[in-house]
Amino acid sequence: MQSSTAQFLFYSTSTFPRNPTYFPLQNLVFCKNLCYRQRMASLKSSPVKSQLNSGGSSDSSGGEDNFKTLIDFIGKDGENVGDDMVILISHLQYACKRIAAVVSSPFNSVLGKKGFDGSSMGDRDAPKPLDIVSNEIILSSLRSSGKAAVMASEEDDVPVWITDDGPFVVVTDPLDGSRNIDASIPTGTIFGIYNRLEKLDHLPIQEKAQLNSLQSGGRLIAAGYVLYSSATILCVSFGSGTHAFTLDHTTGDFVLTHPRIKIPARGQIYSVNDARYFDWPDGLRKYIDTVRQGKGKFPKKYSARYICSLVADFHRTLMYGGVTMNPRDHLRLVYEANPLSFLVEQAGGRGSDGKVKILSFQPVKLHQRLPLFLGSSEDMEELESYGDVQQKINPGYEV
Repeated sequence: MQSSTAQFLFYSTSTFPRNPTYFPLQNLVFCKNLCYRQRMASLKSSPVKSQLNSGGSSDSSGGEDNFKTLIDFIGKDGENVGDDMVILISHLQYACKRIAAVVSSPFNSVLGKKGFDGSSMGDRDAPKPLDIVSNEIILSSLRSSGKAAVMASEEDDVPVWITDDGPFVVVTDPLDGSRNIDASIPTGTIFGIYNRLEKLDHLPIQEKAQLNSLQSGGRLIAAGYVLYSSATILCVSFGSGTHAFTLDHTTGDFVLTHPRIKIPARGQIYSVNDARYFDWPDGLRKYIDTVRQGKGKFPKKYSARYICSLVADFHRTLMYGGVTMNPRDHLRLVYEANPLSFLVEQAGGRGSDGKVKILSFQPVKLHQRLPLFLGSSEDMEELESYGDVQQKINPGYEV
């Protein structure tokens, strides 16, 4: 039952997008009574571009960046990340478009909270059907790319060796926040990319797959996330800044909308499940009490914003500043903490376990967990100054 249902979901989005909606009107071109919008990259040298730009836009600095797709951005005329990486990212972005379609489908929403047999999924952290489908979509895309040697996923006990000559290693949380999907709360995909360690090529497959996947976050060459929300946003860094692209459903392209993101040095928002306030150590309670009263180093009262979806909480923090955290040993170093720490540092922020920089850790287990604090540099410095911010107890509530 599991395989047949997964297979149905996996192939149900193969023609994405099926019935695209065309908007906005000012960007439309009419040709032989057919309404369509040209692929944005093609508008760079098109006379249509000048016509569109003359339509009253107040953005005089838009230039070609307004029409730059993800693939344009990372190609030879952009970041020039190399042909192999362009191919890998092209397949990853396609996988995430398919996941976006699955997540938003009315026919699949019930699977966010039901097992393949229709039974209730009691364990909040157990893999859900949509997790498994998302995992299969990403694995299939990586196989097709020919550029990934191994994929390590939060949904798998062990890494999957794909091909001997793939230059990259991909680690991923295929669908973060899936337990909330029946409430239409934002979800996301997280990924990190390493170079394959060629010095390990002589080892048995399972051993070299494991060791390649346990590289320190400091060795990441790229990382990103995709937010599935009111818009589908792909945020990525190749080690020279953090950039976000929004999915244009009329063309199927991820279009550059947030170049060179810089997280504010200080925000005014903290994000944490403060229903667990009385389980926290004294240092964390004192920090939260101080900032929400406006008695910290920043003389304004902080607000709380908490979605309980890591990608969504992190994306808001990246845009507005502040700090998002889970003080328990709960989030996975390899699949979540390392990629997001890489992104926030490339945007000028910091990621730590409350004491030590995340990217300095050497993983010892694929599913190793730890506390995670991500955010603005000044907020993180103030938080860590309170010392005792890691929650060392896990009382009776489920994780």
